[in-house]
Amino acid sequence: MFLDEVTITVASGKGGNGIVHFRREKYIPRGGPDGGDGGKGGDAVLICSRTQSTLSAFRHKRRFAAAVGRPGGGSNRTGRSGDELLIPVPAGTIVRDAELGQLLGELIEPGDRLVVGRGGRGGRGNARYTSSTNQAPRMAERGAPAEVRRLRLELRLIADVGIVGVPNSGKSTLLAAVTNARPEIGDYPFTTLQPQLGVADLDDETSLVLADIPGLIEGASAGAGLGTGFLKHISRTRALIHLLDGTAADPLADFNQVNTELELFDPVLARKPQVVGLNKLDQPEVRARLPELEAAFKSRGVQLRPVSALSRQGVRELVLEAYRLAQETEVEPEQDLPIYRPKPNGSKYQISRALDGSWRIEGTAIERAAEMTYWEYEEAVRRFQRMLTKIGVTESLREAGAKDGDTVYIGDHELEWRE
Repeated sequence: MFLDEVTITVASGKGGNGIVHFRREKYIPRGGPDGGDGGKGGDAVLICSRTQSTLSAFRHKRRFAAAVGRPGGGSNRTGRSGDELLIPVPAGTIVRDAELGQLLGELIEPGDRLVVGRGGRGGRGNARYTSSTNQAPRMAERGAPAEVRRLRLELRLIADVGIVGVPNSGKSTLLAAVTNARPEIGDYPFTTLQPQLGVADLDDETSLVLADIPGLIEGASAGAGLGTGFLKHISRTRALIHLLDGTAADPLADFNQVNTELELFDPVLARKPQVVGLNKLDQPEVRARLPELEAAFKSRGVQLRPVSALSRQGVRELVLEAYRLAQETEVEPEQDLPIYRPKPNGSKYQISRALDGSWRIEGTAIERAAEMTYWEYEEAVRRFQRMLTKIGVTESLREAGAKDGDTVYIGDHELEWRE
């Protein structure tokens, strides 16, 4: 099964915890604090792979997590950083945020990298909190939490030239005639159910990658036939070979129909240069009507190139013309409409009250701070309380009516409010 779109969940590594530790050496009765910092969590990275051509590797595994940072040690030893997580994807993968639909990047060339999750920083050990007024701090910091994201991966095949046309026009036969591809070939519509890639060697130094796009019928842009699933694979091609069935009742109508579907799906596709081939020249009825068809297309400003994919008559000339057009055309990069998204203010918070009388405080910075606090150390708790006062949470809770003994939730932590 050809898999070209998938949603996955990726998590970076949590930062390692800093520790509380004091030097203990013989003849040194009052050793100072030497708790080390935790290591940084591993980044989650998508990397473009040479060996993958579809997203089928994600069929059974959709969740990925990078390694966590290790905790710090005594003697000011920093914990080991977590290894980054490399997730291989095929060339031509577009990456979007699954929640916002925002374009994050695209991986085109083998080796291209896209960091989709930054590892959490390591927590600070108690050696970092030593000051002239606090010579023996009994507090440290937990590692920063992991960054979790849902991503939508979309594959757009990397090909120089796309072969399009109505079903049964001979696209697969043409691809097999000029490349090393071996697509299924049959005398019935929709024989090809997924895009096929092949490489045509034009000479000792020049090659051309072609993609056979499954047949387009009227209404394909709205989901008819094989629908829009494969139309997107034409977007990265530089030029198109538009192949027509010479035995069809009205090849000109077929030509207009396919171009209409391309326009409806994406106006960029309709602007791609096309070389138009009339296939099945090996059949007498096609040769008989050739002058009439050439005149009809010429009146529309289109040069018709008669070919036979079966006998390979005129095929090389058709492919060389497609190569020429491809060399003259640049691929338009994937773009999103410019949408202004203000950078979130991490210091903002929101206070709400539940039916049971408990309170919940929500906010990026405050939830992160709660996650990184060592609740078992009194100094760490007092530091967290000072932060609540500094950013105004304490006063806001008081104004909202919080009383001694009320339960306050911050992230996954349950606290008791005390004046």
